[in-house]
This record gives sequence, C-alpha cells and structure tokens, in this order.
Amino acid sequence: MKRGERRLERRLSDVTGLRFASAFLHVVVYLVAFVLYAHVVPELRSLGTALLAGVSLVSIIVGLAAQNTLSNLIAGFSLILYRPLRVGDHVMLTTPKGVVSARVEDISLGYTQLRDPDGNEVIVPNSVMVSNVVIRLAKAPGQDR
Repeated sequence: MKRGERRLERRLSDVTGLRFASAFLHVVVYLVAFVLYAHVVPELRSLGTALLAGVSLVSIIVGLAAQNTLSNLIAGFSLILYRPLRVGDHVMLTTPKGVVSARVEDISLGYTQLRDPDGNEVIVPNSVMVSNVVIRLAKAPGQDR
C-alpha cells in the first residue's frame, strides 16, 4: 500500500487527497483485519455474539465521549471533499496568540498541520479549520506583491 502511495504521489500535483485517503485506508484495513481475525478464532466469535447486544449502548456512550474527535474526522472529510485548502497553500487564521500566516503542510484525519514563517508548526483541529474564517493568501507572507 505504501509503495503504491509513493508511486502515485510522484505523479500528482496535489497530494492532499491522496494523503488523507491513505490515512483513512490504513484505519479501514486494520479494522477489517481485526474483524476477520475475530471470525477465524472460535472463542472470539462466540464472545462477539454475546457482546453484540451491548454494542448499541456502548456505541452511544463512545459517540458522546468522542464527539470532538468525530467532528474533526467529519470536518477532515469536508476539507478534502470541498477542497477549500490544499497542501502548499498560504493561509491566515486567528489563533489564541493572534492572527497567524502559515503554509498548509498536511491535512490528516483529525488535524491540519501548518508551518509559520518562523518555522513553528501550528496544529489546528479540522473542525476549527471548517468553522472559522480562513484567508487563503495569493502569495506567501513576505514575498513581493
């Protein structure tokens, strides 16, 4: 999977969607592998059947507990689907330290990684990137206009 990703990455001009899809695909592969393993082992299969009744209650509890995480995941899908930002874009956004100009380095499942002109890494939850105003700059900060 990694080899195919690297080969495809060389051919693309915008790797944002590829990186996001690759991370999501890794999670799906691990989940499928776990489910298949659980079906192969008879003890896990019978245990899984017994636990199936309690899954609905547990899923509600986990959903409420992971509300922020799930909102970041859904926001990540929205960022990739609608493409308001791409890797390499220069943006301005408001942070707790004030307005920051930075370059988008990566959009992952839960967070967007930015790099400011001083070399500092700014990690922003995807739900914040979707719900706040982000200005996409025409040129990098400090370049002649």
